[in-house]
Amino acid sequence: MSISVTNLSKNYGIQKAVNNISFAVNKGEIVGFLGPNGAGKSTTMKMITGYLPADNGTIEVCGIPLIENCTDTKKRIGYLPEANPLYPDMYVREYLQFIVNVHQIKEVKTNIERVIETVGLKPEAHKKTGQLSKGYKQRVGLAAALVHNPEVLILDEPTSGLDPNQIVEIREVIKNLGREKTILFSSHIMQEVEAICDRVIIINKGNIVANDTLQHLRANSSTLQTITVEFKEPLATDVLEKLENVTSVTQLQPTVFNINCTDTGDVKKQILQLSIQHNLNIVSLQTASHSLESVFKNLTQ
Repeated sequence: MSISVTNLSKNYGIQKAVNNISFAVNKGEIVGFLGPNGAGKSTTMKMITGYLPADNGTIEVCGIPLIENCTDTKKRIGYLPEANPLYPDMYVREYLQFIVNVHQIKEVKTNIERVIETVGLKPEAHKKTGQLSKGYKQRVGLAAALVHNPEVLILDEPTSGLDPNQIVEIREVIKNLGREKTILFSSHIMQEVEAICDRVIIINKGNIVANDTLQHLRANSSTLQTITVEFKEPLATDVLEKLENVTSVTQLQPTVFNINCTDTGDVKKQILQLSIQHNLNIVSLQTASHSLESVFKNLTQ
């Protein structure tokens, strides 16, 4: 087990930022760590990396207790914080050499060129970090997290500031790294999480509200079933709202409706009966798949 968190807590005065949470990330897993702003994601990541002390609980990285061997655990972690700290007057290779020296790594040039190639920094590697765009600054931060070849990667919003093409590129980098490393990363881009992750942990108000695979989360979210129906004729929203097992109805167009319900099979039957009773022609009737975004909203609102 690469990361083990047990009964972890952190308070800021009277505010409980992280409330007695426990979870584990296995070797070779890519796990998305999700939550609204202020939920406790960054605080938890800072505690795992040793940058912030916990008030209570234990953390182990690669089987090593953090509180007893902070230096040893940090050697095994690559960390990209949300606020990516760089020295703006340093050239890219100069900055990475500084990081290499901090880690006391041999084969300096080989390791620097390896991570530059891995994260796609080559076109901008001749510049000072202060001259780079936000996207390339993120790449420098990711390169710095990788340069000592850690077993565990903690990435806090790794694609922040990247354009759509760069997001796809970094997504592929993370997926490739996940074949040999353990990765815990946070993101507000749900499509990115769905494309990369083996499992998702959702935290809300300092408490873990979900820890499961995407498939199981969707299957167990019975309250999130949605039907999209289109009639040929206009229809009043309240007619659909009166159906049994319907929780809400959203009118997308005069003849198109999204129906949230607890039993799609039963509601579909009622819609068919309704169409016969009122001489309505159904153009389409579909059950919408549950996106990670809808699961996230249900668990955190």
